[in-house]
Amino acid sequence: MAILSPSYLPLKARKLNLYKITLTIIPCTIFYLVGFYQSSRGNVPVSNTSSSINEVFPCAPPDHNTTTLDFEAHHFAPDPPPPVARAHHLPPCDPKYSEHTPCEDVERSLKFDRDRLIYRERHCPESREILKCRVPAPYGYKVPFRWPESREFAWYANVPHKELTVEKKNQNWVRVEGKRLRFPGGGTMFPRGADAYIDDIGKLINLKDGSIRTAIDTGCGVASWGAYLLSRNILAVSFAPRDTHVSQVQFALERGVPALIGIIASIRLPYPSRSFDMAHCSRCLIPWGQYDGQYLIEVDRILRPGGYWILSGPPINWEAHWEGWNRTREDLGAEQSQIEKVARSLCWKKVVQRKDISIWQKPTNHIHCKANRKVFKRPLFCKSQNPDMAWYTKMETCLTPLPEVSDIRDIAGGQLAKWPERLNAIPPRISRGSLEGITAGNFIENSELWKRRVAYYKKIDYQLAQTGRYRNLLDMNAHLGGFAAALVDDPLWVMNVVPVQAKTNTLGVIFERGLIGTYQNWCEAMSTYPRTYDFIHADSVFSLYKERCDMEDILLEMDRILRPEGSVVMRDDVDILMKVKSIIDVMQWDGRIADHESSPHEREKILFATKKYWTAPKPGQNQGLVVS
Repeated sequence: MAILSPSYLPLKARKLNLYKITLTIIPCTIFYLVGFYQSSRGNVPVSNTSSSINEVFPCAPPDHNTTTLDFEAHHFAPDPPPPVARAHHLPPCDPKYSEHTPCEDVERSLKFDRDRLIYRERHCPESREILKCRVPAPYGYKVPFRWPESREFAWYANVPHKELTVEKKNQNWVRVEGKRLRFPGGGTMFPRGADAYIDDIGKLINLKDGSIRTAIDTGCGVASWGAYLLSRNILAVSFAPRDTHVSQVQFALERGVPALIGIIASIRLPYPSRSFDMAHCSRCLIPWGQYDGQYLIEVDRILRPGGYWILSGPPINWEAHWEGWNRTREDLGAEQSQIEKVARSLCWKKVVQRKDISIWQKPTNHIHCKANRKVFKRPLFCKSQNPDMAWYTKMETCLTPLPEVSDIRDIAGGQLAKWPERLNAIPPRISRGSLEGITAGNFIENSELWKRRVAYYKKIDYQLAQTGRYRNLLDMNAHLGGFAAALVDDPLWVMNVVPVQAKTNTLGVIFERGLIGTYQNWCEAMSTYPRTYDFIHADSVFSLYKERCDMEDILLEMDRILRPEGSVVMRDDVDILMKVKSIIDVMQWDGRIADHESSPHEREKILFATKKYWTAPKPGQNQGLVVS
């Protein structure tokens, strides 16, 4: 059957279809307009009561109380109040605290035992005693001279003390020349100067072939011995207590020489075993032969196998000096005999004694030493102690055993490369698998990583890139020493800190690389004077101490040991750095947060900050801070 298109339908049928369509469109249009009108009048009013369905509609009596329909949810907890940011108030301290050393406070130390000078060890304040203020620089403070000029000169206003210029006048320690302090390089046992004295030592042992790189100077004075070793590529840590020789360590640091406040008394020195190639005492007045030789036993612990101990001053060459030392021949002779006896019991070999200098050498292994315990009943070898544990660790009278060897010619712990190859050679502690989780590959990768990171730092902190701008640097969480190694060609030194809370104790690796460092708990103050460092590096320090102590206290300690116009670089999670930034903004620091060197998408960011110049007011004047 054929199907007709609409155009072929009869006229009557087409009119009927049009009529139906019209009837459909008209009511639809009416309903649409009514609905639009209703919605344009707003929400539908509803009665407060529900007594009648009729009250729902607009025809309800106009005098009824009505409310607007509310489509909001009502079954939810209220939003918590926004967190109130802690207001940080960190005012300047009183000017009397300009040389404040919290853990070597003179008044607090008097509460402790004077026997063996224990009262001069670290005794840190309780949390309630910690100063919540910023230690000021003395009035007139100036940026120190640059190295090597600083080896000879410092500004008197920076360390305003004349005691040593009087007490050591004839020994050429330090002189006041107008507004400057001058360090001629003299010492009690080297009146011709430290340089000539070191030349004398160099005639007795080899200081030039790179086998001696790290040294420690006990009872250092103003650290002239360490200062003049630097030109021979030997890096010395100098230490002395805060005692009647006022500010001797502070003088050393002002000269740009590595130094710490410290003393040999009852606890170990804050270094791992086998750290130093050479130890030195020039009239340091330490009773080496007393207390069962405990002090020499501690020197033995920190000396590497084959390392040297150098002693000058009483009782060495007492035959020529006994009258000037105001002691009897018998007394001095007995003291030297006791030192010789202790040294032999440690299996040390006396290399030479020439005039005022004596040198002993530690054995390269303990094969013979264990055999001769039949002769020397004391000291016995330690059995259970960790030789690298040295944070408030009591000294013992037992001998720290060296790592085992299979042949008398082997060097215990592994042979160290000579400097400068030593810096990048795989450290024996790593190659021998002594550090869990750290391999030779990790070490190489870490070294390359820090080269890239330091290059990135120098692009942002132009002062770090400026040769000679910074001299004294601190790395608060050094790990393998990669930061310091990347800066080795610059005229500076880095104190590499391994926090005692670190997962792995890597300080021994740092020393094996020919770098220096120390242990530290950053919940406490460092054993150093205010304004020690020109630059501080803090990698993940605040993450490490997040649940351990107050971020504010750590930042105040950083402020104490940082010089005016010194700089800081901190790496950490962005949330942590934002909190840090809120605190330093009230510490007179300028800071900005930059992206990670690899990608802006990394959560780890970098905070670059500079401490503004400000000092205490002029003495006798009731005025505010002096700022630049």
